[in-house]
Amino acid sequence: MLMENTYAIETKDLSIHYGGFTAVNEVNIKVERRKITAVIGPSGCGKSTLLRAFNRMNDFVPGCHVSGELLMQGQNLYSRNVDPVEVRRRIGMVFQKPNPFPKSIYENIAWGARINGFKGNMNELVEQSLQSAALWDEVKDKLQESAYALSGGQQQRLCIARTIAIQPEIILMDEPASALDPISTLRIEELMQELKKNYTILIVTHNMQQAARASDFTAMMMIDENRSGGVIEFDETKKIFTRPMDKRTEDYVTGRFG
Repeated sequence: MLMENTYAIETKDLSIHYGGFTAVNEVNIKVERRKITAVIGPSGCGKSTLLRAFNRMNDFVPGCHVSGELLMQGQNLYSRNVDPVEVRRRIGMVFQKPNPFPKSIYENIAWGARINGFKGNMNELVEQSLQSAALWDEVKDKLQESAYALSGGQQQRLCIARTIAIQPEIILMDEPASALDPISTLRIEELMQELKKNYTILIVTHNMQQAARASDFTAMMMIDENRSGGVIEFDETKKIFTRPMDKRTEDYVTGRFG
């Protein structure tokens, strides 16, 4: 019997190409289970492109293809026999701007679970998902109201609850607080700390303070002379921010670059 891998997901020479251009070049990282891993770096270095590769969202981009491997429990998620829809169920995603469906709060949670074949008690799932996203107490009396009536911060937590409802193993967050005010941002960060008890989280952020506060590990990305992005350093967040090995990392996290 194989011992359970301590890593939730790992990349081996993972590169992402748009036609003949290599946007992200040969990334090798191992993401630990039930930890928060931040991806940081200057604009245009491929952070979001890399993040979207983890659940094959880049499949929707014409001309995009990958090389190398993305391994989850020893299986390459880009193998021909792997269903990308199942990949996206196991690896959920929360986007930069809140994007609730034009439905009720209740249906925002129930819809994704329903189309993924959930057969249990839907009322319980909706409540549990909203509880997990620290939103239940605020919306329990207005579940049939439009999700658009919620504030921006509430909408983002609703989107997190919607992701939780399909019972993923990993949650990807692409700048989840960039469109929110400081108080809502802190709510999202506090929520992430609760969620990592049950989920592995990868977050892309431009906010250095957020990366330092919220993450356990950090991947630093930079652009090379060919305009390709790559991970130049990957370590525990505390070390990245206090004792980085690469001078470019030090310059970036201290604000001397970018």
